[in-house]
Amino acid sequence: MDKSRTGGEWERMVSGRLYTPTDPEIAKRHRVGMRRCDRFNRLPLWRTKTKQRALERLIPSAKGKNFEAFAPFYCEYGVNIYVGRNCFINYNSVFLDVAPITLGDNVLIGPNVTLATPNHPFIAEERAYTDYPNGCHALEYAEPITIGDHCWLCAGATVCGGVTIGAGSIIAAGAVVTRDIPPNSIAAGVPARVLRQIGERDRLYVWEKYVKNELPDAQR
Repeated sequence: MDKSRTGGEWERMVSGRLYTPTDPEIAKRHRVGMRRCDRFNRLPLWRTKTKQRALERLIPSAKGKNFEAFAPFYCEYGVNIYVGRNCFINYNSVFLDVAPITLGDNVLIGPNVTLATPNHPFIAEERAYTDYPNGCHALEYAEPITIGDHCWLCAGATVCGGVTIGAGSIIAAGAVVTRDIPPNSIAAGVPARVLRQIGERDRLYVWEKYVKNELPDAQR
């Protein structure tokens, strides 16, 4: 294989082309990512600054972004996760960042959410370990995930590779998102479908309610 023409396996992987997951460079980066993930999860909560530094070492794009994640949090590489400002990830979320995962500003991720970029061939023999000219391995590929600004992914949602969720949208609890979701939409179900657009009837007037200590009562 002419690597000068096709690029290395890491470049093939992050660009969505078929790649060899057992490639030494990929395997090394994977071990580094898993070790950093394990360190973040094992650090006790009282070591606040050290834990935050470990999170930002795992996800370098998070540095200086007011980014927070509750442990346990799991990912494969970390370096393929790109976060905007003021994002939050709740307990037990899984980001399989084989291809890039991008979060816009002010994204809220509920507990047990999975963002899964990897994909495999549908034909069984193409999915299996095979003797290729460059060794015995499977071939895989991945597709990026993009979550727009101000999105909220509720508990247990799953987003598949290749999906873009438009800014301001809400993904309901337990939904499985296999297709793009337009901005300012509420999507639910398996597979997820748009239920409706978010509009003025959803406004809570949060500051006024807060000051008056009233229950939120939007006509939803």
